[in-house]
Amino acid sequence: MYVIDSERTPIKVWGAEIDDSTLAQARNLANLPFAFEHVAIMPDAHVGYGMPIGGVLAALGKIIPNAVGLDIGCGVCAWRTGIPAEEFRKHRSAILGDAQRSVPQGFHWHRDSQRHRTHLFDSMPKAAIICEQSDKIERQIGTLGGGNHFIEFQRDPEDIVWVMVHSGSRNLGKQVAEHYDAIARKLNAAQGWQVPKAWELAYLDIAGAEGIEYLEAMEWCLRFAKENRRLIADAIHAVITGRFSQADFEGVIDVHHNYAAIETHFGQEVVVHRKGAVRAVGRVIVPGSMGTASYICDGLANPESFESCSHGSGRALGRKAAMRALSPESVKAQLKASDIEFVAAKKGRLAEEAPAAYKDIEEVMTAQAELVRPVVRLLPMGVVKG
Repeated sequence: MYVIDSERTPIKVWGAEIDDSTLAQARNLANLPFAFEHVAIMPDAHVGYGMPIGGVLAALGKIIPNAVGLDIGCGVCAWRTGIPAEEFRKHRSAILGDAQRSVPQGFHWHRDSQRHRTHLFDSMPKAAIICEQSDKIERQIGTLGGGNHFIEFQRDPEDIVWVMVHSGSRNLGKQVAEHYDAIARKLNAAQGWQVPKAWELAYLDIAGAEGIEYLEAMEWCLRFAKENRRLIADAIHAVITGRFSQADFEGVIDVHHNYAAIETHFGQEVVVHRKGAVRAVGRVIVPGSMGTASYICDGLANPESFESCSHGSGRALGRKAAMRALSPESVKAQLKASDIEFVAAKKGRLAEEAPAAYKDIEEVMTAQAELVRPVVRLLPMGVVKG
């Protein structure tokens, strides 16, 4: 970790030097009038909307919708199936196909409401932006989405298969984020833009009516995202037990990495924003790309990072840049050479999630040795790309 101390509050960076665009956003965070103690930048950091992905901000009494992000509650769950990798390979293609058919991807939803599969909708928040979408989100829950969301079958050092699911709050999180960012911008304009408009870091007072409502809406989105992953995991477990009746489904680990929470750090109650960062307390997951290792870790609750760690390996190339630099054929060849099968609704967009589009996961793990302790190293065998 190294420190940049040229701003109002220090910036603590884990890993190699960050690019200029990411650094500029980190400087903006450090100069917020309500930033507390320092800003923490994880080793997977890259430029985001308003705040770097892989950034951690502790704020005094304020919450920033853009510092939580659009996919509120996006996260990862994983579990060990108990299936030997050698046996899984015999059915790998069929299982990937069944998984793709069982969980809608991209912009696709379930045809019917999934309310019967969950108790989530028994208690809805008061926020109108959520209630008015109830018909849609009852069909969106239990769907993967697109972009970097995935279902991955992996093997551990004992050659036992794990499953990892990466998904979030679907369109619901985006609608909530944009709605409350618009409210924050309107309020900040009326106050004379104490934080420059160009920084895209409009904020709400957590004691104000709008801040209280956003916190409630955000927390319900976190519940929605976690339940979304649970329903996907249920569907994948059903696929697996169609071939392996004794597959394990215990000890599911679930972490989210786009959220804010009221916590106490350095003796002060603050609003910790983790955008593309995980609270590193207890068992955590740090996924790599679809062609590289992922890690199950123990969080070390390092106070200097506000008890945070990276949420993955982090992008080295934007999606458009990756598609310009890499051909789908080259990515397919790389995966095949590594004995990784994949299915994707849009194979032409495969390059946007290619291993070369991401930072080196091993370098990221080395850089955050003070933040997490690796427990299990997982290697990909099959991927369903969103």
